[in-house]
Amino acid sequence: MSLPPTIPRALDLAAERFADREALVDHSGPSEVRLTFAQLRHEARRLARALLARGLGAGDRVAVNAPNSHHWVLAALGILYAGATLVPVNTRYTGFETADVLRRSGARALVVAGPFLGVDRLAALREALSDGTLPPEIHTVVQIPAGTDSVVPDSAALQWHELDGAGASVGWDAVDAAAGSVHADDTSDILYTSGTTGLSKGAVSTHASALGVADAWAACGEVSERDRYLVVNPFFHSFGYKAGILVCLLRGATIVPMPVFDVANALDLVQRERITVLPGAPTLYQSILDAPDRRAHDLTSLRLAVTGAATVPVVLVERMQQELNFSTVLTAYGLTEAVVATMCRPGDDPATVATTCGRAAAGFDLRIVDRDGTSLRAGEVGEIQLRGPHSMRGYLDDAEATAEAFGQDGWLRTGDLGSVDDRGYLTITDRLKDMYICGGFNVYPAEVEQTLARLDGVADSAVVGVPDDRLGEVGKAYVVADAAHAVSAEDVVVYCKQRLANYKVPRSVEFRDTLPRNPSGKVLKRDLR
Repeated sequence: MSLPPTIPRALDLAAERFADREALVDHSGPSEVRLTFAQLRHEARRLARALLARGLGAGDRVAVNAPNSHHWVLAALGILYAGATLVPVNTRYTGFETADVLRRSGARALVVAGPFLGVDRLAALREALSDGTLPPEIHTVVQIPAGTDSVVPDSAALQWHELDGAGASVGWDAVDAAAGSVHADDTSDILYTSGTTGLSKGAVSTHASALGVADAWAACGEVSERDRYLVVNPFFHSFGYKAGILVCLLRGATIVPMPVFDVANALDLVQRERITVLPGAPTLYQSILDAPDRRAHDLTSLRLAVTGAATVPVVLVERMQQELNFSTVLTAYGLTEAVVATMCRPGDDPATVATTCGRAAAGFDLRIVDRDGTSLRAGEVGEIQLRGPHSMRGYLDDAEATAEAFGQDGWLRTGDLGSVDDRGYLTITDRLKDMYICGGFNVYPAEVEQTLARLDGVADSAVVGVPDDRLGEVGKAYVVADAAHAVSAEDVVVYCKQRLANYKVPRSVEFRDTLPRNPSGKVLKRDLR
């Protein structure tokens, strides 16, 4: 069957092909929610109708700031069905970071979760803004429940249970017309990812590219309507959204969202919902293997694991197959700008899965080049570059960064170092950028360093990733103190916690008189590591 041209059309086809099959099962709220594919489409169209009634539609950008739940899925699909553009917001962002994304994306509406894990994101956003009001471009706020915490309705927000009344002035024919007017090359989403300058950039993707990478991921994993997919990866991330929601939509698999990873809860869900697909960072599988009551749970339904983002020991792959019943374990390599660039295939041996990121997927061409841009031979290490139909269109409102990312010849410069063997399998060896991965999330030290530069008492700083048994890597800040102000390690950490997502906050601080630099003045982070 040919690939649908747009995400609204994919939703329509899923409702036709898999009408009465379970599309989504959510246990995160006070009561479980089970939706068929026909019901999934209906619920998404309810939000689309409400947005259209508020004057939102083609070309408008709507942000979603919420943890994994059925509401996130419905919100995203509803936004896209209305012809608008989805702007996922990292739920770990502070109010300051969220406000920045809303401003720069030009979002006209916000779908936001009520209090979750003790954080009221809407209140935090208001607090971060000087006058307590939202950016003037935001004229519609939809507030949704999250988890088991009760929602304190915001007086300016539309509540989820009010959607029908809010959209009553718009006919269903108009909703379907909005969905039908979406084209394959229209912008589907803008995913923000930090860059080496420390300023997040909005990667712009089309409906065709979003569905293309999802289809490629599903093909490599041999996903079908028989699968039940526990989505631990955050929906605001391309892994959870495109390699999660969209994969299930295309293949008729059941989405089982998990807002926060918890080993005991994960084991219970695998057994209760007969989960077959469970992607995640290597630490996720290690946590399950180490769980003291693992053997008390029936995990025989598991068949597919997809991992990456960090070094994967061969022994871990072997244990996943032998002790967790995974018949297929795959590793993959991608980035927000390309999502799925390389991926292993079923049948690859444990050593290949553990030591490589697979071969090119999703129509991508892969090359390794030296500093001069000359292609290198198999086994030689250089920068990984990609070219293909499913890379991002560019960075939002940043022609300079887009030109730098793609270069003059149109190849996407990843900033990662690696090599390709004779079979075409990619191995990541290092990073040109200083980015490190904490608990599966990319951290760009320049962003942390820019934050520290605003703290009185910090004259200079450098942040590097250091090994951590649980999270893979965590940040360590090297700080040169300003003699005019007293500053402690606790001051540094508290300041970062107030302004940065928790995975970006340095876990340790070391004070130094100076930082090592090369003759041009660049900090020698390799010496600090």
